[in-house]
Amino acid sequence: VQLQASGGGLVQTGGSLRLSCVASEFSLDLYAIGWFRQVPGKEREEISCISSYDGSTYYADSVKGRFSISKDSSKNTVYLQMDRLKPEDTAVYYCAAFIDYAGWGNLCLLYDYRVWGLGTQVTVSS
Repeated sequence: VQLQASGGGLVQTGGSLRLSCVASEFSLDLYAIGWFRQVPGKEREEISCISSYDGSTYYADSVKGRFSISKDSSKNTVYLQMDRLKPEDTAVYYCAAFIDYAGWGNLCLLYDYRVWGLGTQVTVSS
């Protein structure tokens, strides 16, 4: 089971980026998929997650209204569209899979996500 995040880069405040999470060896339709981020010296935090059951989504308050998670099953890819970026969004972004998600309960708790890909750096300049 492998995940690969991509699409990070350097952008000015107010700009946009779209991150992609591609899975190899399994279908993203099978599991809940989440986006997380981490800055040096801080804990990894939940950003957004999408259910494999009904497509329901979760957003952290810090990104609500600016970020949007979506899935393209034909490409086996989950996206994170990030708009109106702020310097505090600067972090390494990771995607991960919640293998045991059963369609109920909390969708987006960090410790439930056990399969991780390598991260992609997002830097927002002021």
